[in-house]
Amino acid sequence: MSEFEGSSVLITGGTGSFGKAFISALLADKNPARVAIYSRDELKQFEMKQTLGDDSRVRFFIGDIRDRDRLAMAMHGVNFVVHAAALKQVDTAEYNPMEYVKTNILGSENVMLASIDAGVKKVVALSTDKASSPINLYGATKLTADKLFISGNHYSYARGTKFAVVRYGNVMGSRGSVIPLFRQLANEGKPLPITDSRMTRFWITLPQAVQFVMDAFADMDGGELFVPRIPSMHVTDLARAIAPDAELVEVGIRPGEKLHEEMISSEDSLRTIRQPNRYVVGPTLAEWTYRVPPGDPVAAGFAYTSDTNDLWLTVEDIRALIDDPTL
Repeated sequence: MSEFEGSSVLITGGTGSFGKAFISALLADKNPARVAIYSRDELKQFEMKQTLGDDSRVRFFIGDIRDRDRLAMAMHGVNFVVHAAALKQVDTAEYNPMEYVKTNILGSENVMLASIDAGVKKVVALSTDKASSPINLYGATKLTADKLFISGNHYSYARGTKFAVVRYGNVMGSRGSVIPLFRQLANEGKPLPITDSRMTRFWITLPQAVQFVMDAFADMDGGELFVPRIPSMHVTDLARAIAPDAELVEVGIRPGEKLHEEMISSEDSLRTIRQPNRYVVGPTLAEWTYRVPPGDPVAAGFAYTSDTNDLWLTVEDIRALIDDPTL
């Protein structure tokens, strides 16, 4: 039986791409007693209500994670929290740094503290590849949030609340994906803009991301950073999969953007365990009883980067994925 069965689950940022997919899977397969969707946008909540229909298990809360009192009210009686709310645009962060600090760092602290106060059992926070060795403000705020949640186990473990983090790469089909732009330009017969022909990225589908988070809830003991073993792709291959005959024009890397992404840095290798389908990075400091999970320690100096990955998508693989109507 799933631990979600008969439970109360809250997801911050629940009207985003991941939130909608996670909630749909939760309602369809896990039989929760109650699902609370916490977000700021009343229009997206209205649209989501139309999609979900009249499901008595679902509750919608208008609220910002910057508002700890509102979080406390929404978390009353909640067993599990998925923290997906964040500001995410790299270039926007560089122009509006304090807004990202207020949401991604201070807002995450509010989620952590409200979860402890409410007696939540488990919290999984969503991270990003940009949080590993960050070179932009967005990545730096997410790295700080990651450390807040891992360290939250120091304050909460004796009280029963456990925190873990999941980190993965670009999500196929999420808002902000380049796929719709490439398709539109291809239909108009226009060239496709490529930042750099050498660029690589990690790639995960929404269903894979949802399952990965659910697995993290099942397996976490508190303090883990879970990283999936997922394939990489060349951005030029993505363009060729969408429009084989389109002209590709290099436009240059944007400020704060990496040529290749990283999900585990070499400095973290001494705390990293490899399991069949994922890596688990342990905390730098654990004054609670952190149980090292089973698996094989990675080699010292190991770094998990999109250009040195041992899993790759071909043009044909990418085309099959983007043409799959279920993704």
